[in-house]
Parts: sequence; C-alpha cells; structure tokens
Amino acid sequence: MLFPTLSFGLFFIVVFALSWSLRNTDGLRKFALLAASYFFYGCWDWRFTALLAGSSSLNYIAGLALARAPSERARSIIAGVAVALNLLVLGAFKYYGFFIESLASLLDHVGLARDLPFLEVILPVGISFFTFHGISYVVDVRRREVEPVSSPLDLFLYISFFPQLVAGPIVRAAYFLPQLRQKPQLDAASLAYSVVLILLGLFKKTVVAGYLASDIVDQAFQDPSAYSAIDLVLACYAYAMQIYCDFSGYTDIAIGLAALLGYRFKANFNQPYRAASLREFWRRWHISLSEWLRDYLYKPLGGSKHGELATYRNLLLTMLLGGIWHGAAWNFVVWGGIHGTALAAERYFRSRWMPDALARAPGRVAQLLRSILGGIGHICGIVLTFNIVCLAWIFFRSPDVGAAVGYLTRIAKGGTGLQLTTPFVLGLTGLTLAAQFLPTDSARPIARQIEGLRGWHYGVLLGLGLAVMRAIGPEGIAPFIYFQF
Repeated sequence: MLFPTLSFGLFFIVVFALSWSLRNTDGLRKFALLAASYFFYGCWDWRFTALLAGSSSLNYIAGLALARAPSERARSIIAGVAVALNLLVLGAFKYYGFFIESLASLLDHVGLARDLPFLEVILPVGISFFTFHGISYVVDVRRREVEPVSSPLDLFLYISFFPQLVAGPIVRAAYFLPQLRQKPQLDAASLAYSVVLILLGLFKKTVVAGYLASDIVDQAFQDPSAYSAIDLVLACYAYAMQIYCDFSGYTDIAIGLAALLGYRFKANFNQPYRAASLREFWRRWHISLSEWLRDYLYKPLGGSKHGELATYRNLLLTMLLGGIWHGAAWNFVVWGGIHGTALAAERYFRSRWMPDALARAPGRVAQLLRSILGGIGHICGIVLTFNIVCLAWIFFRSPDVGAAVGYLTRIAKGGTGLQLTTPFVLGLTGLTLAAQFLPTDSARPIARQIEGLRGWHYGVLLGLGLAVMRAIGPEGIAPFIYFQF
C-alpha cells in the first residue's frame, strides 16, 4: 500500500477518525493504531507480520530482563545477546544470499569450489528499519536513557507504527516512547504544517522524482553504452535529485501523517546538497540514520578519542557498515567506502588548508583575506562535496560494481550527442538543485497562511492536491526507493 494511492488515502481516513474518536481511552487508541499498523504491513506480505511481532517480542523481553538484571555486567550481556539476535535475524533475511555467493566466488577463485546451500530468501520490506528501532530500544534501556516499558502494547506500537515502518525515519525509543504516555494533541498550527508537508512530499515523489526517473535516470543506468558522456553526467546529477525527492518526500509524508495522529518525528533531511563538506552532508542527509550510526556504531568503536589513525579507521568502518546496511551487494560497500575515505581525507585536510600564519595574523587585511578565502573555500566545498556524493551515487544506483565501472568508463570516453538531455530534464534538475538553497523549512510560512481553514477544508485540499499531482505527473507510481532497504 503506497502513500500516494487512493487505497492508502481511504485507509488513513479510517485510522485518523478512529484514533481521535478513542483519544480519551488510551489503551484502545494504541491498540487501534497497532492493529492498523499490522494491517498496513500485512498488505505487503501478511506472512511477515509474524516476523515483526517476533522482533517486537524479543526486544520487549530484553527490556524486562534489563530492568531485572542484578549487575552492570549482566545488563551488558543481556543487551549484547539481544542486539546479536536482532542482527542475526536481519542477516539471515538480508545478507544470507550475499555471503553465500561471495564465499562461492572466493572458493571457486582459489580452486576449492564447493556446493553451498543456496536458498531463495524473500526480503521483508522495512526489515532494516524495524530492526534498528528494536536495537535502539535495547541500547537506550541499557544506557538508562529510557525506562523499559511495562506494557508490550507501547513497544509493539513503537516498532510497528505504520508512518515510519517500511522506510523510516528511524525514531529513537527515547524520543517516541515518552509521547505514548502523553495525551495526543493536534492544534491548528500542527494540522496546517502536516498538510503542507504531506503535499510537498507527494509533489517531490509523484512529480519531480517520477519525471527524473522516467525521462533520464532509468534509461541511462539501464544501458549507459547507448548514451553520450553529457547524457550520463546529467543522469547522475538527476539521480541525486531523484533519490533526494523520493526519500525526503517519503519522510515528509511520514512526519505529516504521524503529526496528524498526534505524534512528532524529527526532521530527516535538511537541504543536504548545500553542504560544504561530507561531514556536513551527513548531518543533513538521512539524519536519523546518520545519528544512529554515530551513536550506536562510530562512538562505541572509539569515535575520535584515540588519535587520528583510529579516527580514520572508525570513519571508514562506520561508512562501510552503513553501505552494507543499504544493501547486500558490493556496489553498496564501494558506496560506503567512497564516503568513508572522503570523510577521513576531509578530516585530515580540514585544519591544513589555510596557512597558520594567515589564520593567526592580526589586522584588517588578514581578516579580509580570511573572509575571502573562507568564502571561496565554502563555494569550492559545496561543488566538491556534491560531485563526490554524485560519484558515489553511481555505485548506489547501478546493479553491481561492474555496471558502475562501465558507466564511468563510458563518461570517460566522452561523446557529445544529446538523447536524454532535454530542456525539461535540465530545467527540472537545475530547479530542484537550486531549491536546496532556499530558506530552511520553507513549508512553515506556507502553513501559516492556511492555519485558519476548517478541518474539512484540509481534507479537500489534500484530495485536490493528490488529484492534481496524479494529473500532471508521469503515469504509474513506483515504490519508494528506500522500500528495498
């Protein structure tokens, strides 16, 4: 059940009406939202609702065990076992085939080919996201950042809440669980802002991402040899805009839907392509994943506390594992490796690009030079960061490493024919990139203009908005890109 569809619209109308009619009966309201979330997930494949329930049960039991643990050592063991079991389930479904195929290739390469147990494993939609939610809960309880829940209803709803279930954002247990103990609220400002966010997300997905995919990206990546270097470079930039609009559009809708039900999610994107460094990029792109990797992987590895070499190692390991999280394939490993290497190199050069004498020199002339060099450096940083990110996107979008190398090879060979580069595609890509430099959170001023509308007016506005976008957008609605992760 995709967000920009009539079936989801009817589903949400029922859930919205039911949840607010039960606002004064906390337990029934949570149960209704839980049932709706499992129904939503079951529409993808009902068999995996048992997996979702099993994951929730595992983490609920782990939380109870942590609450009753007699010592810190016991707490560490319980948390470690729970995290390992979560990762084991994720690995079995998501990475079994990847590891078996890689092992078979390695054995064949060294002359030790063996018959290995290949299995066709169906990947449950959203398994990475609800697994990370479970790990977040266990680790936050272990760190005493959140109290273990006594009611399984709260934890089951936290892990399965349908707006963020299949593609995020990753909402921390310490942030969401306290909201379940409060009476939900929906004021005029929140209602208006939610509607604007949902419409903005629908536009990004159904119109911008849809046209970029159909008019240039899918064709270019399907057969790079058929197109010129100019077409392929533009297709790479267009894909950067497509995946941004697709994924940020999803999270805009998810945040808006959650707010309509009385719950708050943090922003997951903040104009990432205006970043002047890879470090800043990851503070703006998929923020919930970036913070999750930082707090649950990078810092436990040691972060930047043990010298430069250890810091570079931790950056590289974190991004490599972040790449593997996105997909069980070597092209995702390369994608993570590019980001990890660039982050390490950037950290090395950050404090070395400006001469010490100029950095410390007093006087207005030195201050002016620092300002000029800082401005030039900022612009160069934006351009360099964007192109490194786009280079990595080629590996992310390609089906495998060989296809990505072929794409880059075709660009290197040049050619000036224009088959995919049209004024429409060029303009759409350029305008989407330019929008990254608009004032932050431009939806707020728009929302303030419609705060005075009545409740049913918002329903009409959403319906008309969806109808208009379906009319002006390309035919069909492709699944969101991050559903595969």
